[in-house]
Amino acid sequence: MNLPNKLTLSRIVLSPVFMVFLLADGLPFLYIAFFLFLTAALTDIFDGYLARKTGVQTSFGKLMDPFADKLLISLALVGLLARGAPGLPGWMVVVIIGRELVVTGFRSLAAYRGLVIAASRMAQLKTVFQMVLVGWILGQLTFLGRIGWVSHAGIVQDYAVSDIVLFLLLWSTVVLTLVSGLDYLVRNRAVLGSALR
Repeated sequence: MNLPNKLTLSRIVLSPVFMVFLLADGLPFLYIAFFLFLTAALTDIFDGYLARKTGVQTSFGKLMDPFADKLLISLALVGLLARGAPGLPGWMVVVIIGRELVVTGFRSLAAYRGLVIAASRMAQLKTVFQMVLVGWILGQLTFLGRIGWVSHAGIVQDYAVSDIVLFLLLWSTVVLTLVSGLDYLVRNRAVLGSALR
């Protein structure tokens, strides 16, 4: 169990803890949730960097690192939707999580047959966009008080710029999620075919 794999496991452990604080009632809990998400996202950066730098990339890491990302993102999106995060359409959450479930299912089946499929560059880019999207929405909820469109301070603010950024992040993330999923299936069609036999 090397350091990159420990960081991956820490992200898996942090994800449900983050979810609890995200759904808890009160602004202080949102601050904690934001800090936990930021910490989990940073472990994603460092575990991959350390694995490449030290040359200790393992089959466990290739399988569990994408799973840890998917767990964190899926819980975050469901939690944000449950909190009534402004500007986050439910159908987009369904599309993103649906893609992750399909890919995870195929990857798990391949792993069961002894085939470990690492995440592609496009999939890694997709994860970056998903992390930024969640961080942006969570930051709005936490620091701008945008829960159900109501400011904690009762102050009317101009959200034009932040709404444009959110719109661009949402659509970029959804497109990348779908394209990377299709790319995954096309690139690994031979592997998936053998795994399904």
